[in-house]
Amino acid sequence: MDNELFGGKRLKLGIWGLGRGSSFIDSARALGIDVVAGCDISPAMRTNFKRICPEANITESEDAFLAMDMDAVLIATYFPDHARCTLKALAAGKHVMCEVTSFLTPAEGVEVVEAVEKSGLVYNLAENYPFTKANMYLAKLYKEGFFGELEYAEYEYVHGGTHPCLNTQDTLPGNRLHHWRGWISYHYYCTHSLGPVMVITGLRPEKVVAFPTDVLYEGTVHGQGRKIDGVMPNLGAMCPSLIYMSNGGIVRNLMGGTSADSHNQRIFGTRAAAETYPELKLKVGAQGSFHGITVNPDWPDLGAVAERAGHGGGDFWELYYFAREILTGEKAPWDIYAASDVTLAGIQALRSAVAEGQPMEIPDFRKKEVRDRYRNDNWIQKHVDPDRIFPDDQDLAITSHFCEYYSAAQPFIMLMRSTLDAMKVFDVTRPAERINTINLVKDLRAKLPQAKAAFDKLRSIYEAYPTSPGGVAIKEKLILCEAERLNDMETFDTFLKDFLLKK
Repeated sequence: MDNELFGGKRLKLGIWGLGRGSSFIDSARALGIDVVAGCDISPAMRTNFKRICPEANITESEDAFLAMDMDAVLIATYFPDHARCTLKALAAGKHVMCEVTSFLTPAEGVEVVEAVEKSGLVYNLAENYPFTKANMYLAKLYKEGFFGELEYAEYEYVHGGTHPCLNTQDTLPGNRLHHWRGWISYHYYCTHSLGPVMVITGLRPEKVVAFPTDVLYEGTVHGQGRKIDGVMPNLGAMCPSLIYMSNGGIVRNLMGGTSADSHNQRIFGTRAAAETYPELKLKVGAQGSFHGITVNPDWPDLGAVAERAGHGGGDFWELYYFAREILTGEKAPWDIYAASDVTLAGIQALRSAVAEGQPMEIPDFRKKEVRDRYRNDNWIQKHVDPDRIFPDDQDLAITSHFCEYYSAAQPFIMLMRSTLDAMKVFDVTRPAERINTINLVKDLRAKLPQAKAAFDKLRSIYEAYPTSPGGVAIKEKLILCEAERLNDMETFDTFLKDFLLKK
């Protein structure tokens, strides 16, 4: 797209964090934004970025990156580093669009808010879920008064807990967890569920209450939750909260990692209601016995371009609003204050869970007197050490294969569990879907030798360190998929073959 969008003005953008950050390149090109620089500590990330953006200057040095000739920085570094990177970019005179969330502690939040205020630069949060086609249409209807007042909403961002948050950094050994995914609670990661409600309604969250969960997804390295020394679980736990909004309405905000993904979204107003899954349905009539209308709304202007840019169009829109605010002055939805609201909602929800459901305020950092109360508040989740999931005297010849062996076994773990579960309910499965179960059984039979080899390698680490956090996670996964059945592969194969013969 040419740059007529912004009155002929162009934006020079640098991307800091080239994993997630590389996802924005197509959107930037569609908007006529010049991606001129990239920064990442990972050689593999830098190589890939150079392949898809050869015109950009690329470095591993933060200081060299920030000294380059660019107007703005998109920060997509590790989750706990966002505040530090934001402060450094602002100090270098760059506008900032930061991936979720904005900061990790209230004290960091105060520092970031005041740095943005002092700089006079644009800060936007890169929260994209409000900008799906359905949510943008709901926002339009809400602003027109279609829904009346928000009474209640349920928005979810639940990802299946299919892995133990393995280390993905190519420069680190394989006996460790991912730098932040291996310990951080999903409460922190609340923006994809709460964010759409905030943008649709224009309301801010004011109070939150949450309870801890002691039932954790099997096979994640979670330190046994809060049962051992108060450690809270990572992305392998469900994290529901109830949030009191500024108009008195309530939002059930659900994040977590469990046995199934869920992105259900429902909103109830005093005049109408809506749900977005499996398709967008409006419920009208304002009397409870609703008249349902299934709708397929059009995108706003530029929607066709947004759809082609990928990630459901959301990345395009957040980058569009960011560039528009810098180049034209028109305000974007996610300024530093809204970003603080949604970030603090997650922090305070986790705090409420730690306190066994005690309600917590969600402070309004627009107000200096409120910021003053949190200026030295460095509260953070108590968590496992991702670098120490095996004993200090571990044999690296064994444990350095943890990530490798776990990753190799994961497809077979999923295949085993999926097949056995589907077989159990085959007789009550819809006829058209039974063929899927039959194909699963056939696939598993063909892969039994590979599955056993993968499970045996993974089991060797557990047998060496059975009581370590890494060993316990392996044990849970092997039990989950009934891996012991492969110890007698002939009997198990006969079991699968007999199923096929009977069906």
